[in-house]
Amino acid sequence: MSAERAVDPRFERVAIIGLGLIGGSLGHAIKRAGLAGHVAGYARSAETRARALEIGFIDSAHETAAEAVKDADLVVICTPVGALGPVAAEIEPHLKRGAILTDVGSVKMAVVRDIGPYVPEGVHFIPGHPIAGTEQSGPDAGFAELFDGRWCILTPGPGADRDAVARLAAFWQACGSKVDYMEPKHHDLVLAIVSHLPHLIAYNIVGTADDLETVTESEVIKYSAGGFRDFTRLASSDPTMWRDICLNNKDAILEMLGRFSEDLSAMQRMIRWGDGEGLFNLFTRTRAVRRSIIEAGQDTAAPNFGRTPAQKK
Repeated sequence: MSAERAVDPRFERVAIIGLGLIGGSLGHAIKRAGLAGHVAGYARSAETRARALEIGFIDSAHETAAEAVKDADLVVICTPVGALGPVAAEIEPHLKRGAILTDVGSVKMAVVRDIGPYVPEGVHFIPGHPIAGTEQSGPDAGFAELFDGRWCILTPGPGADRDAVARLAAFWQACGSKVDYMEPKHHDLVLAIVSHLPHLIAYNIVGTADDLETVTESEVIKYSAGGFRDFTRLASSDPTMWRDICLNNKDAILEMLGRFSEDLSAMQRMIRWGDGEGLFNLFTRTRAVRRSIIEAGQDTAAPNFGRTPAQKK
């Protein structure tokens, strides 16, 4: 995809389906940049809808997704991946001709599979994935700065309308993101290693510690240092979201888990046979990766990953 043209990133009416961390943060980012005349929101829980209105990142709350998308020029589905198909089926008859329909899911092949059949003629379906988040969830977790300096990957199909793609890219840039483009299958492979595998490792390590009940109840929790503490941060992410990611990016995740298991076996051999040089070389190489991430602006060397006080929950 070539560089996007200068286009107006604003929409008259935006509908956000799902009002948790990502949906809430998107609402805040839209308000911060003045990107919509009206933001309509939907969540299954009446309590969530009421809280979103109280916080102020939406202008109207609706009891159904179908009601929320009426007359919307941009519809962003921010639900767990497993709910995308039913949501798409519900809103299909109510989507405005010419509207842009997108999502924020961490997998893209499943999104194309589950939403694609429900896209009416004249609606521009452009899957997307803002690579940003915290372990928090719910409407109170959102904040406008979540997307600042982070990548948003768009995976438009070969027949996607170029003007619609350019407008959605401009919208995400106005929300603070950097935009790039990928094929859905390639996206899922990349995210399997940079996001999905780290979370699964964290879940597994914390689960192993929990299995050692007598230890977990005393030394492990009491003496948690940075390493284990950071694993528990990842492992506290939303269970529904990560269940759906695993089930919908199965092939890529299993491939990455296999490679990781092989590398872990190699490290085990180095430790067993006292291969200090091999361990040193491995740790030196991986330390350089961490530095390159900081240099690329995707993290910071500051304590607590540079989080602001409002984000330290």
